[in-house]
Amino acid sequence: METKLYDGPMIDAHQHFWQPQINLHPWLEPDVLIPFRYGDYTAIKKEYLPPDYLKDATSKHNVVATVYIDAEWDPKDPLGETSYIHTIADKFNMPNAVVAQAWLHHDDIEDVLKAQSQYPLVRSVRHKPAGALTPQEALSGVKTLMSDDKWRQGYELLSKFNLNFDLQTPWWNLHEAKELAIDFPDTLIILNHTGLPSDRSKEGLQSWHKAMSLLADIPNIVVKISGIGLPNKPWNIEDNRWIIQETINVFGVERAMFASNFPVDSLCGDLDTIFTGFKEAVKHYSDDQQYQLFFANAKKYYKINL
Repeated sequence: METKLYDGPMIDAHQHFWQPQINLHPWLEPDVLIPFRYGDYTAIKKEYLPPDYLKDATSKHNVVATVYIDAEWDPKDPLGETSYIHTIADKFNMPNAVVAQAWLHHDDIEDVLKAQSQYPLVRSVRHKPAGALTPQEALSGVKTLMSDDKWRQGYELLSKFNLNFDLQTPWWNLHEAKELAIDFPDTLIILNHTGLPSDRSKEGLQSWHKAMSLLADIPNIVVKISGIGLPNKPWNIEDNRWIIQETINVFGVERAMFASNFPVDSLCGDLDTIFTGFKEAVKHYSDDQQYQLFFANAKKYYKINL
């Protein structure tokens, strides 16, 4: 049977815009380099706005909407980022949904969530739950904030304000994510960056797959396939095809979506290469299934008005 690459409308479910010269992103300051999975990220410490994104997407990829994800803005000013990105959306009609910053264990979390939820594009919040930094630490019992009582009290408020939760954590912490989802079934968890499968050894991929499979039957967890580049190696489909296909096998077509993580993933590949790779990996699916993966699921889960 002849197959062709998807050429329908796309929603990029995870990307960033920023102007670090005029706004405070501590990690993007000129003299700062934090430990980062792609290594030296100096190249992305520059303005990146919707015209830059659309130039990167090229006419080959029909991106009709994007989801902006908090970009490690000044942690003392979560509402400032949300206000700023709404001015960008007003000017460029992009992004079309926002994942806002919120620190779930802070004393003011209810006020922050209430304020965030009143912005028209906010659909979700993100707070990376620090904890075990290696599989060995997780096995030894080191927990993330997902198991912290005060953090969970803040998390419980998400449903009150009709907000999703974008979860970014390595695969070795996904057993905690499963418990979180079960304990709070009214809150949708959107797992970022495919569970971060950075260890591509046979054992590493087996462990990643086992951890992701913990979430297979949890209906209020969905996944974004993104952030799967490798340090010091150009992005190519052969490195990533199995990860893409197995993620969809685990979660099902109805609970997966694609995202670029641009401009961050420009450190390992251009947008055309990454989007074309995604399309190549799923060209054996039906037209309707590809439409779900590239468009309909993101529209549904982020409540995007198009």
